[in-house]
Amino acid sequence: MIQYLPILVLIVLATLFAVLSIIASALMAPRKPNPAKSAPYECGIIPSHEPPERFPVRFFLVAMIFVVFDIEIIFIYPYAVISRSLGTFGVVEMLVFGVTMFIAFLYLVSNGALNWGRIRRTDQAYADRTSSSTIRRVGSNEQTAA
Repeated sequence: MIQYLPILVLIVLATLFAVLSIIASALMAPRKPNPAKSAPYECGIIPSHEPPERFPVRFFLVAMIFVVFDIEIIFIYPYAVISRSLGTFGVVEMLVFGVTMFIAFLYLVSNGALNWGRIRRTDQAYADRTSSSTIRRVGSNEQTAA
């Protein structure tokens, strides 16, 4: 039973930290909110204009490729350290893992993660849609026709 004492101490400390954080945030919360305090913090720079367009999905696909390769490296390194002791089981497991990662990579590439050329529009149904017609700005009084 004594071997579980560090785990119990860690759980108590984590709970205590969570409770104290909630109490501290309630005590130190702003009492008189105003528009300046409620505005999102943008690195200290007040934005002078709206961004010209939304980020393309390709940026997120590249981020997914980065995560896929990070996960692959994180799991391949320990395997490389103990690969001799795992034997055939380790080789089969790494092949399954490698095939899974390769399928994820093929999915991202097939969705255009590495295509940085011109965007080809194949569907003309969305030709009349713009960011001003599809995005309602927070705080604006405009009502869009549904």
